[in-house]
Amino acid sequence: MAEGETESPEPKKRGPYISSVTSRSVNLMIRGVVLFFIGVFLALVLNLLQIQRNVTLFPPDVIASIFSSAWWVPPCCGTASAVIGLLYPCIDRHLGEPHKFKREWSSVMRCVAVFVGINHASAKVDFDNNIQLSLTLAALSIGLWWTFDRSRSGFGLGVGIAFLATLVTQLLVYNGVYQYTSPDFLYVRSWLPCIFFAGGITMGNIGRQLAMYECKVIAEKSHQE
Repeated sequence: MAEGETESPEPKKRGPYISSVTSRSVNLMIRGVVLFFIGVFLALVLNLLQIQRNVTLFPPDVIASIFSSAWWVPPCCGTASAVIGLLYPCIDRHLGEPHKFKREWSSVMRCVAVFVGINHASAKVDFDNNIQLSLTLAALSIGLWWTFDRSRSGFGLGVGIAFLATLVTQLLVYNGVYQYTSPDFLYVRSWLPCIFFAGGITMGNIGRQLAMYECKVIAEKSHQE
C-alpha cells in the first residue's frame, strides 16, 4: 500500500442485543400501524351499518366523510384497536401463558367475520325488545370468545374493554357528541357492551397472530445468522 493512503474505517457492527431491540421496536411499530388501519376500516364499515339503521345519530355539522361518519370516530377506533392488539400478546407474555388456541390466519378471519355478523345483527335484526337483543348478542359474544380464544386473560381483558368503552360512550352521549335512538341503558343501548367485548376479542386475536408472525420472522433471522 502506498504511503499516505489510509484504510477506510470499517462500519461498526451492532451487537446482537442492540440488533434484537431495534428489530423488536420496528416490528412493534409495524404491528401498531397495521392494527390501527384495521381498526379504522372496521369502524368505517360497522358505523355505516349503525347510521343506516338510525341506531346512532350524529349532528349534521360533524358528518364529514364518504361513509357518513364523524371524522373522529375512525381515528379513535384505530388507536383503540392498536392498543388492544398490542396489549393482548403483552399480557400473555407477562402471565407466562402463551396463547396457542387456533393460531392460524384462517381462524382469525373467521373471528372477524363473526364479529361483523354480531354487529350487523345489532343493527338489522328486529326483536320485540332490547332485552332479548342484548341477551342474544351477549350469548353470541361469549360464543365468539369460546370459539376463537378460550383464555382467561382474553375474557378478562374483553370485560375490561367493554366496561371502559361503554363508560366513555356514556360520557360522549351525555355531552351531546352524538346519541342513540331508544336508549335503555342510561344513555346508550344495553347491547353495546356486548359489541365492545366481541370487538376486544377480535382485535386481540389479530394482535396475537401478528405477534406470533413476528416471533417466527425473528427466529428465522436468528437461525440464518
